[in-house]
Amino acid sequence: MAIKIDNGLLEQACKEIIETILFCLPNAYKGTVYRIGKPPEMIAKRITSGIIDEERKIISWGLPERSEYNPPGKNFVDYRDQPGRPLEAMAWCVEKQKSWTAEDPKNDNRSVRLQVEGVLEDFHHMEPVLVRKDDLYVGNGSNPEYPRNSKGEIIWKDCDYVVVGVIKIHFQPNTIKKGSPETRVIKRLSRSLGTELLSYQLRQHSLDAMSQLAKDKLQSCNILADSLRNAITKSGLVFSLIKLELGFLREQWEQVLLRQSDQKEMKREAVLALNSVLKNMTQQTDELAVSLVGIQNKFLYLSFPPEQGKNWVCMQIEDKWDELLHRKPVGEEQTKEIRRGIDQLKRSLYLGRDPEILATYSKLSESLKKEWVDLIYSDTDQVEFHFLDRLIRFLGDSSLNLPYQEKSRKGLIRLKALAETMGQLEQSTNMVLTQVLNGNGNGMIPNRDKPELRN
Repeated sequence: MAIKIDNGLLEQACKEIIETILFCLPNAYKGTVYRIGKPPEMIAKRITSGIIDEERKIISWGLPERSEYNPPGKNFVDYRDQPGRPLEAMAWCVEKQKSWTAEDPKNDNRSVRLQVEGVLEDFHHMEPVLVRKDDLYVGNGSNPEYPRNSKGEIIWKDCDYVVVGVIKIHFQPNTIKKGSPETRVIKRLSRSLGTELLSYQLRQHSLDAMSQLAKDKLQSCNILADSLRNAITKSGLVFSLIKLELGFLREQWEQVLLRQSDQKEMKREAVLALNSVLKNMTQQTDELAVSLVGIQNKFLYLSFPPEQGKNWVCMQIEDKWDELLHRKPVGEEQTKEIRRGIDQLKRSLYLGRDPEILATYSKLSESLKKEWVDLIYSDTDQVEFHFLDRLIRFLGDSSLNLPYQEKSRKGLIRLKALAETMGQLEQSTNMVLTQVLNGNGNGMIPNRDKPELRN
């Protein structure tokens, strides 16, 4: 694997991700994780497979008796797209860095068994596990040599990511489609697996650096300065992932809270109305209008804290509407319709903590509702560890009953641990650098009373 990780930790991480998917998705019954080895060989090899029983309580683990991807695995040149031999879904995921969904096994043009033996395979989805090159090869100078496709072109040459693994999930017949909620869940969890594997590598890097310190202080100083400090700068990645998880929690909460509300489609209705106005008042080639449609559609899939979201709408949407209306004035009624749509977008940001809507939700006590809403809708410019502790504790309460509550809880536990490790590395690195450069312990940084993550 391009990521250096202990085999035991790797297998455990793969089992946890399969377990999470199989327990979360009722139509999924089997999962497999493949590792993609270091370039240029990039050997694809099964790590583990799990099958859940009919009662969906017990998962059996192991590898199939026969498979080309069982250890020692399959070299990239043997599974890449090549004229004259069957196409493989593995090649699509690795070469293209895109997912593959077999929603119609009869017409699956990347089923090897169908192409060679005429035998139908089952319904499944395969998702690549991506990690940024900058995060994976931090401090290593240049990137490694990547293999070439059948046309002689270097793969991933202009990509920001590398594929370190592939997740394959099997589904009951006719229950999986391209772009379905199940595929989006698997994509989110593939990012979580990539983050977890990266955290193991960062931990391994820190252990290697401390071992080097014991051998030679000056050499360790160079390693810490060139490698660990670069890794610490990636704490912004951790902060971004925590913000994404908070947004995902807000989405889950609003989905539960607004399930019976006539306001649950407020955001979507406002975007559709604004897009309709744009279509009627501009040409399809109008650059500003095209940009505005894209931004409004993007807003459907974002979840901000209310005040941040309101500022985003003002800068990204309202200001562009003002510019467009200045260039192409419309009548009073149409102007009012536009302003109503923008106001609806802003109001939609506050639905999850609206007192009247909260009053109709009786599955949580008033005190718990207040604490929960205050937590997930708080300002996230700074995220302190005690805030994460409160959030993790709250997610352990089953009465909250969010769709992916346990997945979010585990994800935040891992991110908090990674953030704490990076904070400790920063303190240790500064201390060692000061001692080595100055020859004494003067200037060592103190421990923080209130540790926090900074964007």
